[in-house]
Amino acid sequence: MADGDAKTRERSRERFGQGFLTDTWYFAALSSDLKPGKLARYEILDEPVLLGRARSGEIFALRDICPHRAAPLSAGRVVEDTVECPYHGWRFRTDGACAAIPSLTADQAMEVSRIRVRRYPAVESQGLVFIWVGGDARSEPDHPAPTFPGVVGGAPKLVDRMVFESHIDHAVVGLMDPAHGPYVHQQWWWRSAKSQHEKAKRFEPREAGFAMVRHEPSKNSRAYAILGGQPLTEITFRLPGLRWEHVTVGKRQVLSLTCLTPIDARRTRITQIIWSDHPAFSVLKPFIAMGARAFLRQDARMVDLQNEGLRYDPALIWIDDADRQAKWYQQLKREWVASRREGRPFRNPVEPAVLKWRS
Repeated sequence: MADGDAKTRERSRERFGQGFLTDTWYFAALSSDLKPGKLARYEILDEPVLLGRARSGEIFALRDICPHRAAPLSAGRVVEDTVECPYHGWRFRTDGACAAIPSLTADQAMEVSRIRVRRYPAVESQGLVFIWVGGDARSEPDHPAPTFPGVVGGAPKLVDRMVFESHIDHAVVGLMDPAHGPYVHQQWWWRSAKSQHEKAKRFEPREAGFAMVRHEPSKNSRAYAILGGQPLTEITFRLPGLRWEHVTVGKRQVLSLTCLTPIDARRTRITQIIWSDHPAFSVLKPFIAMGARAFLRQDARMVDLQNEGLRYDPALIWIDDADRQAKWYQQLKREWVASRREGRPFRNPVEPAVLKWRS
């Protein structure tokens, strides 16, 4: 066990060295992705993770490496609510404890339950699956998984996924950046580089993050026009990588949630999910989906271009107010790490502010 503890601590140091936060919830999958009796392999924070749903309906997450000969457990099968390794048939319960080693004979006494694979606490909420990645493999969640306003209208109206070839820090900063729209997202139905206005938005701290408080969308943001009425929007960011926009039009709602999950130090999985009970999403769903996918891919192309410069490790110049959200993100991360290291409550460093920029 001592060797295992040392390896756990070393992996924790490696994650911090890569700029990943631990002791927090990461989005892993949609509930609908996990079918009873099926196993799926993911890579999260440079670790292989098996996600599954037992035939009883329980979801679970395990390190996707058999401790016997390192075969991926996800290549095996579910047998009586255990995971059976495809190599030698070793079985593991959903809590990570070994349940059986078929090669043992009757006279070979061995306490197999002492053999374990790492279990990641997993929860299912609002049709989403989150896993807790602790700095120590033995740590348990000390705060609940996030929940979101505006999960309405039944199943999501749109789900789009892709991988950004970047560290999560650059992916987060790129998606929250308020000034790139007229240059990266130029469509007739959105805005052009010639359509730029001065903006002044009010921000305030929120749980493990901050929000651009509810306001009327900018006049040059044409896409909101399809909702009719008088839409109001609020945009929120929360560590480690969740950004959502909640739009209300009278009693109708739209929620656009972007989940950023690090695969490793060079790749970030982006999952875009939209819910709504607004009739526009029934009538215009194909056009809305096309626009949302175009936005995400335009951001991805800009990430690829940015990588051309980042490979030379240049110093970056961030300015107020357009880059204040990026600065807040880095401050939030530093405070998260410090609070965990010092064993104290997290203190949000974001102060209420009105930020101004032109876009």
